[in-house]
Amino acid sequence: MSNISAVLAEELSVKEQYVDNVIALLDEGNTIPFIARYRKEAHGSMDDTVLRKLEERLQYLRNLAQRKEEVTRSITEQGKMTDDLAAAIEKAKTLSEVEDVYRPYKQKRRTRATIAREKGLEPLADLLYAQGQRLPELSELAVRYINEEKGVLTVEDALAGASDIIAENISDNAAIRAKLREAMTRRGVLTSVAAKEEDSVYKNYYDYREGVGRVQNHRVLALNRGEKEGYLKVSAELSDDDALAIIRRATLRQGSRATEFVAAAGEDAWHRLIQPSVERETRSTLTETACAGAIENFSVNLRQLLMQPPVKGHVTMGLDPGYRMGCKVAVIDPNGKVLDTAVVYPTHGARQKAEAITKLSALVKKHKVEHLAIGNGTASRETEQMAVEMIRSLGGGLSYMMVNEAGASVYSASPLAAQEFPQFDVNLRSAVSIARRLQDPLSELVKIEPKAIGVGQYQHDMPQKQLSDSLRGVVEDCVNSVGVDLNTASPSLLSYVSGLGESLARNVVAYREENGAFTSRKELKKVPKLGPKAFQQCAGFLRVAESGEALDNTAVHPESYDAAKKLLALCGYKAGDIGKLDELKSRLTAYGAEKAAAECGVGVPTLLDIAEELMKPGRDPRDELPAPILRTDVLDIKDLQSGMVLSGTVRNVIDFGAFVDIGVHQDGLVHISEIADRYVKHPADVLKVGDVVKVLVLKVEGKRISLSIKQAK
Repeated sequence: MSNISAVLAEELSVKEQYVDNVIALLDEGNTIPFIARYRKEAHGSMDDTVLRKLEERLQYLRNLAQRKEEVTRSITEQGKMTDDLAAAIEKAKTLSEVEDVYRPYKQKRRTRATIAREKGLEPLADLLYAQGQRLPELSELAVRYINEEKGVLTVEDALAGASDIIAENISDNAAIRAKLREAMTRRGVLTSVAAKEEDSVYKNYYDYREGVGRVQNHRVLALNRGEKEGYLKVSAELSDDDALAIIRRATLRQGSRATEFVAAAGEDAWHRLIQPSVERETRSTLTETACAGAIENFSVNLRQLLMQPPVKGHVTMGLDPGYRMGCKVAVIDPNGKVLDTAVVYPTHGARQKAEAITKLSALVKKHKVEHLAIGNGTASRETEQMAVEMIRSLGGGLSYMMVNEAGASVYSASPLAAQEFPQFDVNLRSAVSIARRLQDPLSELVKIEPKAIGVGQYQHDMPQKQLSDSLRGVVEDCVNSVGVDLNTASPSLLSYVSGLGESLARNVVAYREENGAFTSRKELKKVPKLGPKAFQQCAGFLRVAESGEALDNTAVHPESYDAAKKLLALCGYKAGDIGKLDELKSRLTAYGAEKAAAECGVGVPTLLDIAEELMKPGRDPRDELPAPILRTDVLDIKDLQSGMVLSGTVRNVIDFGAFVDIGVHQDGLVHISEIADRYVKHPADVLKVGDVVKVLVLKVEGKRISLSIKQAK
């Protein structure tokens, strides 16, 4: 354990003591959100992202330690363990290094070398590989190993068998493999050619070459998909000269009659055994790295999308555009409750468009609608145009936003949507979801499988469990950082609360439906199967506005209520003053944070968190971000001209740039080279989903819009 802790401490640049504490907390069943928020003293205030990285690496290092034990046991049982082998196993930092050491001792299927050993040719192979200075002619040496009973009929048979053994031994040499793997990374080339004469989206890769160590993640994933779909033939190549030079340096001794023989066996080892294996390993490593990068990028985008500021407190009309089935409409109140629904047909002709505007205008007036949320899918362009005409006819007072409707159809056809809106058909449920996405993106998007939200690249090509685990972690962190209203939250939202999960979330909702609204956090303990551990993990993230205890509607954990009340008293306040404590920080500073923490029985980080909550109870971190752009007029792609400077919202950040919504239905691309005047390693270092940016239109070609941020300044 101490060794793993030391490795993690070095990798994460934190104290080993903190790592030990986090490992203990994880092993006790505590969740990452709970540890991040309520155990800051134990880990030095690491954030949830670092804690998840620690958890992930901890699992890998534990698996590595377990594999080392298995390999050590296996080699020892074979009676072949040496001090050097034990040291090599102990030194290995990755699973592949352990497998390299184990390769010669692993039980293999029958190979040419295995058969040669069965024929008694291993001593001959050892003699030749030793390359002694006084060896006789090879034929004189080999003739001694002719054995008709074992199938060694000639000198050539004996030498061929010995060569097979030497080739396999060279292939199994961990040091040689490590050097060849390193050479492949430094000097190898990733290539692709067309697998069939047919135009495709992969045409840029029909004659492609790039250094293995320089190839970008998105290209690796594109090559993999092109190969999978049958358009490309992809390979990772290391020149024979480079590879054989490494093998010869490691195996040859000059001045022996066997030197050329061993050199030939080395060539055979490279071409027949090592090259295919190293190519597979290289492609696999590139893919793993690319997938890890894509998942990280997806996770960053998802976090930023979920944490977009809500547009609270307004009656909102959701419009789910469509051609044949018309435009589905739902009006919801400021709390997301459905007030009205309709279907209009603005794309079916001028008369139907006028009827749609009349019908929607009546709904706007009836329910005092302030915002329109328009889905960005099929027929959204025409729907947006109709909405703008309606805004003009009403004389203003209404604004709209294009909402990414990715996953809305998945949600609307789900059992959850059917349970939530049994009275509506699938299409109307989508309109409700689109409206709610504007009001509170987080609460609505948690109902959808994260992979379906559409802010990643190549998500269908990722290791699905790894992707799902990572994205679920992001959603958990977002939900718990914002907090959840216990009496209004959906089962989907509750399922992401620390310590609950789907089963307990259903139990909470069932209890609420049977007994009415919760009147305190303590009442959670009455929910079936919600025991002390689950209560400890979830209580601080759940808000109960209806409670007589003011702290129940804050992020202060119940375990710290006494500390919060002592802090109020120390600073001259009463419980009823919560939310009206403008001078609390200055009074705390005057009193001394460390002294106050000691008197309140908590650490300084926890005390400061409590103070923050007492000043701004139930603070929503999303409120501090720039508000989304709401529009009142429409811009057509044909209106765009080079040199225009516009405001836009970042919709997706990818390896080679970012897509920005500038209000013309088609997102424009800001290439990585057009993001900033300085070198940008990855667009995510500069931009995030939801950012409002100024862009300069560089070029418009059909539906392709090229934008620049650096030239818009």
